[in-house]
This record gives sequence, C-alpha cells and structure tokens, in this order.
Amino acid sequence: GASDYLLKPFKPDQLSLVMERITCHQKITREYQYLKGHLEQITRFDNIIGQSAPMKKLYAVIPEVARSDASILITGETGTGKELVARAIHAKSLRAELPFIAINCGALPDTLMESELFGHKKGAFTGAAHARKGFLEIVSGGTLFLDEIGDISPKMQVDLLRVLEEKQMFRVGSETPVAVDFRLVSATRHHLEDRIQEGGFREDFYYRVNVIKIRLPALRERKDDIGLLAEHFMEKYSHETTKIVDRIRPDAVTLLTSYDWPGNVRELENAIERAVVLSRSRTLTAEDFSFLQPARAAAPGSKTLKAVQKDHILRVLDEQDWQITRSAQILGINRATLYKIIKRDQLKKDR
Repeated sequence: GASDYLLKPFKPDQLSLVMERITCHQKITREYQYLKGHLEQITRFDNIIGQSAPMKKLYAVIPEVARSDASILITGETGTGKELVARAIHAKSLRAELPFIAINCGALPDTLMESELFGHKKGAFTGAAHARKGFLEIVSGGTLFLDEIGDISPKMQVDLLRVLEEKQMFRVGSETPVAVDFRLVSATRHHLEDRIQEGGFREDFYYRVNVIKIRLPALRERKDDIGLLAEHFMEKYSHETTKIVDRIRPDAVTLLTSYDWPGNVRELENAIERAVVLSRSRTLTAEDFSFLQPARAAAPGSKTLKAVQKDHILRVLDEQDWQITRSAQILGINRATLYKIIKRDQLKKDR
C-alpha cells in the first residue's frame, strides 16, 4: 500500500514534495470515487442501466405508476429487460416488502400452469398426495409478474380474469374460495391487439391487464447506452470469471454501437461474457467481438418470412456456438420449442 518512498538521508524539501504528491493523489482518488458513484446513481435505476432520452423517460414513469395498484402491461422485444422494469415497479411500490413472483407463461403447459397458479387440494388428481398452495396465494399482498402473457390459453385467460375481478380463487379440486390480493404486472413481445383480431386473446382480459402500458425501447433505439452497458457487463463477468478485464477500447465500443442487436440487452450481455472469457488481455478490443457479423441483407421480396426467420435462428445458434439454452433465451422461446424448430427446418451446425 505504499504510495512512495524516501532514501535516507533525505532533505526536508524532498519529504515535502513527496507528501504533496501523496495528498494530491488522495484528493484525485476521492473525487474519482465521488464522481463514479454519482454517475452510477444517474445512470442506473434498480439495476436498469442507461442515460439516453428513452431511459430517462422510463425512470420518470416507474415511480408514478408504482404508487397505484393498477394492472400494468409492459411491451417490448425479447431481451429488452421487461422483468427488470417489473421488479423496479415492485421495489418502488407500497408492496415492496411483500413477495414478488415471476412466471414465464410461455414455458408452462396449460395444465401445469393451472396447478402452479391456483394450487390444488389433496387428491385433486393422480399424484396430488398433499394439498399445495398456488402462486396466487403465496404472492398475496405482493406483485405477480406474468411474462409472455400473450402465450396463455383462452381458458386460463378466463380463469385469471375471474380472479382479478372477484379477488378470490379456488384451488384445483376445491370448492372453497380463497381471498387473494396482488398487483398484476404483465409483459409480452407480441402485439396483443393483433392477437385479439386473430381470436387468440380475449378482449375483456386485454383491457383488464392493460390499464397502464409501458413500452420498452429496443437497444438499437438507445445506442447511447451501449457503452455503459458494455462496461457494466464487463465488470460483472470479470468478477465472475476472476479474470482481470477492466478496459474496453473505443474501437470495440464503435463496433458494438454499429451492430443491430436483434436480441437486445440479453444478446449484448452474452457477447460481453464471451469476449471476457476468451480475452487474453485486460483490454477488450474490436477483435474480441469479431464473431458479431452483420446480418446479410436480402433483396426486397427475395425471401419469404419463414426463410428470414430460419436465417435469423440459424445465425443466433451459430453466434452462441449452438448452446441451446442461451440461443433460446435470445430468441425469446423455450428450449423445447427451439429443438422442434431445429428438427422441423433441419437446421445443422456449420462445420
């Protein structure tokens, strides 16, 4: 921890100069720590990072909507951080000390989701050896976050609508009502208005969950935040991997900013993690992100929608070295669905 040293014998003027350098260095260090902390305060909001104009608008909205108990619908592309916003709303609400439960509706089949949400009584079905509380009971008093609410079945929509209107529910196999009180925050990547027109989403349920709507911008709409996000993820994975990677060169930031990020913040995080793991120095350069190849542009009308979708899925798989779990997260689908697509479209890893 020594800042400097003196060789004996030394003159008083030498000691004076050394002490002056040390005090100056300490002053600069304190100012740096203060400015760094201040910058983190103005660029982070409950783990949401950004200082661009769209994010500042979001920061202003969250405390306003958190004060009420109105249902909130968060819309945005996959990987934009919808659950982070839901958690921030809960943290700023009067229910902050009570449970927050997040459920991915797209990952659960209808029968399992009913049991998970409503619970069941003993003997309600084969294997129900004990009575079990559902998440609607457990979260009572807190906030329930339903991610990808557009994927739930019409029957489940009816059941949830009844719970929201009557403030009570029934366990599977039981006729005894249970009072529940929770704040509902939902999220979707779909345009639910289109789903209503197609008959896949109930209009009455839509109006019940969409009292307040918050749209999250895609990462390409707030490119000013890419540098901040990159530094945040670099610090995070540097600690997790115990590798000293603490700098990112301007050419790397320029490359990251020019990329389109179809997987949004989640894809950026995966890219930074990969770069940190494979980096051979403490500085990330543009070469560390050479795997980010721009999407090939097709001539207008030269490809069908299915072909474009196939190309995109294949590109994400290649970028993630065919790691199914990560690829499914970026694409916003579950692993089982991705396996089905790979089998259906006969996708193969490029040797």
